[in-house]
Amino acid sequence: MNINQLIFRNLKKNLSNYYLYVFALIFSVAIYFAFVTLQYDPSMDPVEGSIKGQAGIKAGSILLIVIVSIFLVYANNLFIKRRSSEIGLFQLIGMTKGRIFRLLSIENFILYFSSMLIGVLVGFSISKLVVMIVLKITGVEAVASLRFSTEALIQTLLIFIGIYLIIMLTNYLFIKRQSILSLFRVRSSTEVNVKRMSVWQMIIGILGIVMIGSGYYVSQMLFDGEFTTINKLFFAMAFILASVIIGTYLFYKGSVAFIFQLIRKQNKGYLNINKVMSLSSIMFRMKSNALLLTIITTVSALAIGLLSLSYISYYSAEQLAEDYVVHDFALIDEESVEEFTTALEENDVNYSMNQIEVLRFKADATNILDLEMEEDPTITMEPNTLPLPVVSDENFDHIDVDEGETILTGYSDLMMRFMTIKDSGDLTLSGLNNTYELHQTELKREFVVSSYFTNAGGMPIAVVDQSIYEDLKADMDPEYQIESTVFTGIDVSENDLERSNDIFNSTNLGDTFGNDSQLQSSRDQKMSMGLAMFIVGFLGLTFLVTSGCVLYFKQMDESDSEKPSYTILRKLGFTQFDLLKGIQIKQLFNFGIPLAIGLLHSYFAVQSGWFLFGSEVWTPMLIVMGLYTVLYSIFGMLSVLYYRKVIGEAL
Repeated sequence: MNINQLIFRNLKKNLSNYYLYVFALIFSVAIYFAFVTLQYDPSMDPVEGSIKGQAGIKAGSILLIVIVSIFLVYANNLFIKRRSSEIGLFQLIGMTKGRIFRLLSIENFILYFSSMLIGVLVGFSISKLVVMIVLKITGVEAVASLRFSTEALIQTLLIFIGIYLIIMLTNYLFIKRQSILSLFRVRSSTEVNVKRMSVWQMIIGILGIVMIGSGYYVSQMLFDGEFTTINKLFFAMAFILASVIIGTYLFYKGSVAFIFQLIRKQNKGYLNINKVMSLSSIMFRMKSNALLLTIITTVSALAIGLLSLSYISYYSAEQLAEDYVVHDFALIDEESVEEFTTALEENDVNYSMNQIEVLRFKADATNILDLEMEEDPTITMEPNTLPLPVVSDENFDHIDVDEGETILTGYSDLMMRFMTIKDSGDLTLSGLNNTYELHQTELKREFVVSSYFTNAGGMPIAVVDQSIYEDLKADMDPEYQIESTVFTGIDVSENDLERSNDIFNSTNLGDTFGNDSQLQSSRDQKMSMGLAMFIVGFLGLTFLVTSGCVLYFKQMDESDSEKPSYTILRKLGFTQFDLLKGIQIKQLFNFGIPLAIGLLHSYFAVQSGWFLFGSEVWTPMLIVMGLYTVLYSIFGMLSVLYYRKVIGEAL
């Protein structure tokens, strides 16, 4: 057999065994080419117009290179280790290491660059779809066209040629360092054969669970008033990160084996075929793959958490706009009101206007605030001198406050985490000359004026009786007032909303701080967070596919090494159904444990700070986790199908 026949025979064999590697390579090239095309597509100019947008795309492309590079190099290492016996046989029949390297290089060249060519074509075909998705989620009205980017092609070729050279270097070093005998031992030497669990392993197992649990516990205390200084908050975050990552490593190193050992003891050492094929194998294989599984779990949790948070912000855009702008349009000065209403009238737009006077007074809220603040130069809030915005109940048809009482409204989820306000209590308002004792009777979430009037003090709005308000107004301290004291809310019909928003933007009223359009505010947040969500989702999908492929390759390797065991079990009387049932349980653990731990990590991370990003947590988070679980499960099902093929061949 000449060298050409040998190359094509090996290519045919490798394609049948490593079709998923070829798919992952094509997927990596396609996804990178399509992503880089975004940088050079003219229809993306409105989205990338800001510095943040351009930086986000560039940072995303760099992270994509890192993910793809690590995956392809790692997958190639698995690939060449599976062929170690074949390489050893080549040396036994007299082939030199240099010739073997050239043989593998030619095979890799054909396989790699053929896949890269297909990947570029696939990336080009989906590039328009990718642009359409970005424009859709960011709300930008632009026409996406199918455009081949020469710049993106050159960038893709340079990156993947560089990755190919790295792969060739690793192959060369592997072949050069291995002797003929060691090549036949490569696959068997990676397994860990342990029959008894030591006390040290048990300690590691328990410590791993304790560290993860402590990280979760501290994460839920981050914004509950337990860490009242910046230094404490920083050390708490560092502790959470370290304890969860180290705990995850120890979990795979010892906790999994420890838990399964307890299950064994419960069964007094007698395990059925399903548990033998699942528990016994996983106990020790997870230990040998602890570092790999820790990386996959941590990055998965990071991807799920970031995507959940960005989707929370995107999902909450409309609700936050309604809370912080209140009406369709919010204006803070008479000049803006006159200019905008005149423009509406000139364009025959009917509108309704509501004006509310908002004054500020020094408030002693010690009795209604639950604050435990230590001395910290970054905290300037004093419970007895808070600037509290005050409005009259005469402005609202649905609010009626008795004399001597007040209700606080506009208490957001974010404010709730940093400032706990009681449902009722006494507070004192101070004017220029007098003080006013009021009893707070209710605490509401409803926002009644725009955020311009509440941001400065960070407090909700106090609604008081009209008579009290008149007394306060006559006694107000000018030093406590902000530049504008009148909130003007303007509403238009739904049919005129789009046209009115165009008028608002054309008059540049939004350039004045405090003037806002509810529709524009929602769109701006959706654009910025939509782009962030797309980039994180794109990277998360790439990592999901690459990490799923890595786990699949590991299962392929394990199934081939266990093939003789299936033959023995069949001779002992076990049916193919018995073996497959055990394999299904095994794959449920192999893919389910990293997925479950990753989901738990992301859940506690999201729960600790979701309120900083939006007003709704459960729906966005569950959607992201559900999609990630479904996509990840596909690789588990593929591995079961491969095991079925191996078991069929063994029988």
